[in-house]
Amino acid sequence: MRADKFILASLALTAGLASATELQQTVLTDLPSLNSLYLHLHQNPELSYQEKHTSARLAKEMRALGFEVSENVGGFGVVGLLKNGKGPTVMLRADMDALPITEQTGKSYASTVTVQDKSGNTVGVMHGCGHDIHMTSLIGTAKQLADRREQWQGTLMLVAQPAEEVGGGAKAMLAQGLFTQFAKPDHVLGLHVSAAIPAGKVAVAPGYAMANVDSVDVIVKGKGGHGAYPHTTVDPVVLASRIVLALQTITAREISPLEPSVITVGSIHGGSKHNIISNEVKLQLTLRSYNPEVRDQQIAKIKRLSAGIAMSAGLTEAFFPEVIVHESESIPSTYNDPALAGHVEQAFVSELGAENVEKGQPVMAGEDFGLYGRTEENVPITLFWLGGVEPNRYAAAMKSGSQLPSLHSSKFAPDYPLAIETGVRAMTSGALHLFNQD
Repeated sequence: MRADKFILASLALTAGLASATELQQTVLTDLPSLNSLYLHLHQNPELSYQEKHTSARLAKEMRALGFEVSENVGGFGVVGLLKNGKGPTVMLRADMDALPITEQTGKSYASTVTVQDKSGNTVGVMHGCGHDIHMTSLIGTAKQLADRREQWQGTLMLVAQPAEEVGGGAKAMLAQGLFTQFAKPDHVLGLHVSAAIPAGKVAVAPGYAMANVDSVDVIVKGKGGHGAYPHTTVDPVVLASRIVLALQTITAREISPLEPSVITVGSIHGGSKHNIISNEVKLQLTLRSYNPEVRDQQIAKIKRLSAGIAMSAGLTEAFFPEVIVHESESIPSTYNDPALAGHVEQAFVSELGAENVEKGQPVMAGEDFGLYGRTEENVPITLFWLGGVEPNRYAAAMKSGSQLPSLHSSKFAPDYPLAIETGVRAMTSGALHLFNQD
């Protein structure tokens, strides 16, 4: 790991500069052990609902810092509580699951883990969404706050969440009584690595930050037959093609242009042979929006348009397309409480400098973090972006106009030492501000 040691040495020099904050200096002292934790997590990724060893490692780290730890919450979820007198409860959350991606970064520490998928195929496993940085930043922040108990009062609540990538982890932890069995937080703070922001910077987006996400199947029915006699059939391939084109008019012509909306057909499957007209075609859609009312409009209009197209082809109601919304996979938009976002942004500016705190932009990606703000307790939440791109690489890409590897890419390789340092400093300063603002 010569390159990593060189990076650490460079960061250590930064600690000696007059501009280095006291928090930065202590984080840099902890950075070698945090980098070691990161490498362990990166090289031992586990898929959604399979985070057994990852959760055990995080529970061990929390216990070593003096937290009261509960495991197997909503699956492999972990909850750590550190009580430090009377005061607010601040919840910090990190997600644990990895993705079925074969890593192609070329890094010496790249994941080589493989598993068998449901079809019996061997697939790689990779932390292609930065959850290894999320977890490491959580533990680094926990240590900083445990060492600074004289600077805050209240209850620090750590949540290591499973199954974010499939939208099930937050639901399961809340269903098991996260806010009733353990503690009801006054504030919830989380971070997410960004593949579009240089490491060393953060970004905060008040209001809607991430989207509603729905997975929808449309089963298009027809009346099959011989490809040479299409007049004796009702071709579901043609109907499906018409539906795909018609779906684009929902956003373009049926939803207000002031309301963000995305309807993407990600998969279309039907037929078995050149000269056979099949009985069925299956479409798989992803829907994105911010406003819950737009989400409901999207689903209703998909049902209406697909049924109308089937009717125009002469099909009776029994043959209308079946529209299946996978409610178990649906997640709501993430709405960053504007007041809370303002408080943490203020803390970030104080710790990182105004030049390293950007105004975040809403994205159409989804995150089940939003569920923590949609319970009966109506807890304010904020998720901020943590830059992950090596700064020189980012600058070169901006200059040349080249595309950087995105999240979920097999080539996504964040500048983890600088990202972790920044993540711990941001989360720690944000939590301290929230503990002391009341």
